[in-house]
Amino acid sequence: MMATNIIDFQNCFIFIFLCFFSLLCYTLFFRKPKDFTLPPSPLSLPIIGHLHLLLSVLIHRSLQKLSSKYGYILYLRIFSSPIVLVSSASVAYEIFRAHDVNISSRGFPPSEDSLFAGSSSFISAPYGDYFKFMKKVLVTNLLGTQALKRSRRVRADELDRFYNNLYEKAVKKETVEIFEEVLNLTWTCCWQVMETKMQRIRSLGTISNRFMWHYHAGTNTMDIGRDHQQPQDTWRLRRELDSVVGTTRLIQETDLPNLPYLQAVVKEGLRLHPPEPIFERFSQEGCRVGGFYVPEKTTIMVNAYAVMRDPKYWADPDEFKPERFLDTWQKEERKEQALKYIPFGRGRRGCPGENLAYIFIGTAIGVMVQGFEWKFKEEKVNMEEVVVGLSLSMTHPLKCTPVARTLNPLILN
Repeated sequence: MMATNIIDFQNCFIFIFLCFFSLLCYTLFFRKPKDFTLPPSPLSLPIIGHLHLLLSVLIHRSLQKLSSKYGYILYLRIFSSPIVLVSSASVAYEIFRAHDVNISSRGFPPSEDSLFAGSSSFISAPYGDYFKFMKKVLVTNLLGTQALKRSRRVRADELDRFYNNLYEKAVKKETVEIFEEVLNLTWTCCWQVMETKMQRIRSLGTISNRFMWHYHAGTNTMDIGRDHQQPQDTWRLRRELDSVVGTTRLIQETDLPNLPYLQAVVKEGLRLHPPEPIFERFSQEGCRVGGFYVPEKTTIMVNAYAVMRDPKYWADPDEFKPERFLDTWQKEERKEQALKYIPFGRGRRGCPGENLAYIFIGTAIGVMVQGFEWKFKEEKVNMEEVVVGLSLSMTHPLKCTPVARTLNPLILN
């Protein structure tokens, strides 16, 4: 009987010891730290969490309003999956400055990658040796400075064809869709770059579309009797093109560094209407951002649309003002410790085709403004937006009729 009591006591002691040891291990290794403070979170629903807040057609705008109400860094939950939403230029700066390696991998591969290349594609590959090797190959052979120089003649030939096509339609007084025309130009030159995101290529036509859209929106404020008068920004752009390029040849890529206002127009279009309004990252380890704790294995959504309209860093953020990029805004960005301009993402997973995009957009817009006037069928352009795949576009693509400039007609070399 005494032996049985001793055995029971020993078992009880062992059980108590194991419980104490487990509690100690949890306290030391698994318990949340005292400064574990998640970002603020809107009211969630049982089971689905914040899913109802992400069902908007224009999710980037919905999330922008949500951030304006609750804060520029938010904690959301979709079922059991945690999400941290970033909508601030200063928080974006902190993420990419201090945590870029940690957030350079992705969670589940996006749907468009899975459809075209599967989970082993370059876009969805985790950050590591394979990703770095493939990015190096891509930049060296297709998108780097030297590679772009080697392929410059191909793009120049396509740009001439682009102009000739518009000129023929101008003679026939045909209505064209700007998006489709520029998309054809970029696709012809870029069809072989299958591992770069196709919405990046698609966005080139969108941005040209956007510029002409702003151009027409400016004419709506004028007197009806001066309906064909150019708005100030287009007049300034055409004057720069005529001054630098002249009227006897088309714009070339090598002209772009000498066309600061054209570059400003492109950047302003991308700021207001980024090709991918929201991009996603994934935290491998827990980290602190904006004074809050971001747990490991958390999806980080950066709302580029909201960041580039952050009123703390952009004066009149919803206005189309290319002049803002003629100032020392880059120096101000570094001084303010903010990352306020991110149309192509940032960091190790930023779009490797960014330089090529600026070339295409700049030369395409240059040709359209340099060689043509534009007549719009609608008195007022429908300014509604739509997200196609992951790209921001116009609900009703802009259609207009090119009119070849009769003064100092262009003579192609």
